Amino acid sequence: QVQLVESGGGLVQAGGSLRLSCAASGRFFSINYMGWYRQAPEKQRELVASIPSDGRTNYADSVKGRFTISRDNAKNTVTLQMNSLEPEDTAVYYCNARIRTTLYNTYWGQGTQVTVSS
Repeated sequence: QVQLVESGGGLVQAGGSLRLSCAASGRFFSINYMGWYRQAPEKQRELVASIPSDGRTNYADSVKGRFTISRDNAKNTVTLQMNSLEPEDTAVYYCNARIRTTLYNTYWGQGTQVTVSS
């Protein structure tokens, strides 16, 4: 069974930094797309950053220049380095990946809370 396990959330003051990590485990052939989404209270889930297998990155306008996404294909992990955090970044952050077992399927992590105090 494929699982995505996140770590690294927490409470930080505005201007601070946090690093989120997500590891894929289980039996699978390959990982295509990996990304991070977030959902604030009473808001829709939104894409924060993504990185497909070719390594090209994509960011939401609100986080460009502050967040950096990276992946380690050997370890099946994706990391989100978040700098200059703002209270508006407060949300539950979810790891997302498109993984090939017998077919490609989309998987979600359980979510990790990020709270930025002003």
